[in-house]
Amino acid sequence: MLAKIPLVRRIVYPLQQFIQAESFSGILLMFVTVLALAWANSPWADTYAKTWNTPFTIALGEFGLTKAAILWINDGLMAIFFFVVGLEIKREVLMGELSSLKNAAFPVVAAIGGMAVPALIYVLFNYNTAGISGWGIPMATDIAFALGILTLLGNRVPLSLKLFLVAFAIVDDIGAVLVIALFYTAEVNFTFLIGALVVFAFLMIMSGLRVHSIWLYILLGILMWVLFLKSGVHATIAGILLAATIPARSKITEAEFVSSTNDLLTDLEALYTPAPGQVAAADDMEEEQYQAAVYTIEDNCEEALSPLHRLEHSLHPWVAYAIMPIFALANAGIFIDASLTSGFSNSVSWGIVLGLVLGKPVGIILFTWLASVTGLVSKPPSFRWMQVVGAGLLGGIGFTMSIFIANLAFAGSPFLAQAKLAILSASFVAGITAYLLLRSTSTETAEES
Repeated sequence: MLAKIPLVRRIVYPLQQFIQAESFSGILLMFVTVLALAWANSPWADTYAKTWNTPFTIALGEFGLTKAAILWINDGLMAIFFFVVGLEIKREVLMGELSSLKNAAFPVVAAIGGMAVPALIYVLFNYNTAGISGWGIPMATDIAFALGILTLLGNRVPLSLKLFLVAFAIVDDIGAVLVIALFYTAEVNFTFLIGALVVFAFLMIMSGLRVHSIWLYILLGILMWVLFLKSGVHATIAGILLAATIPARSKITEAEFVSSTNDLLTDLEALYTPAPGQVAAADDMEEEQYQAAVYTIEDNCEEALSPLHRLEHSLHPWVAYAIMPIFALANAGIFIDASLTSGFSNSVSWGIVLGLVLGKPVGIILFTWLASVTGLVSKPPSFRWMQVVGAGLLGGIGFTMSIFIANLAFAGSPFLAQAKLAILSASFVAGITAYLLLRSTSTETAEES
């Protein structure tokens, strides 16, 4: 007889899984950042620079690419990071918090304010100076770090505030990608760029024809990444464009999946519980039919999940627990000496610090409040305005995306180390201030965190 198995696994929805993974990733990033700083300022500091500047070659026959390890991380692994970001954006736009105008309006307005005001503050500090190219740095939000801080607060913050943070951070990511594509591109080789766009067009046609072969998308995505890399347009853009082509529809409908699975389970139930007067099937036949049914259900599950959901589910843990920590380890290690700290008062540093710590919350609260009083949007009633300020401060944790943009803006410049120190300092101040504010203004809620 087939024993009844108690339902011990709770259903995990995609957004819950996303929040849980990003929350732990944020805590892991804090640890890795401290490790990177300790390594870069230890007696073994020379090994830090040597490790990330070691050349690494990937070759296929006569064709090969040789880059320093840090460039493979920033151009290669981060392309996977942007690919997963693109999948998250597409999912949220199609079926998540950004899928309806009513739900999306408040976080979209918040994101616009959270990008515009920090950039304006930075420009005011660096207008007509050599550091003006870093204006995109304080626009970014590190969602993993921000959700990591919220995790430390537990049930003191409502789930709706976490959803708001996720939504405006995703819109923020869209803005960051556009800024990188439009304003942080070197000289363009149009031959390779046209080749990359041709591959992208072919991927779009595949998506329109509902081709579901994930490996075909990945192989063509790698080709598009190489072409973008050779074109001069930052190669991580290939990740976003590839994500836009991944089909979001499954091969079979929900009704077909439920009907087919129910039929299989009914057959299995009949196999193991024969009617009175009937003889149970032989053990070998039972096992063979059981295995066949399980394989069929497995195939049904694969066909019921869209390529978008399958890729996001598979890659998100790798991004959260491997790629982002490796990026942090390779980029957050700054050698801090007297010359760096004494130069901290420069306009680049102040533009970043004030842009992130002050500009983010001011922009978010100002834009959302004005939109609310004019009737353009309405604030969700489940959280208060002071909690919006706290979420705005969490938006001031730039870290991953801010450091990434700093690498593009100040490559080979002495401003780069100062920008990274300012990003780390601002993220620390914004995170601590947000934690204290939300802890003091939030009460225990019945909502599940």
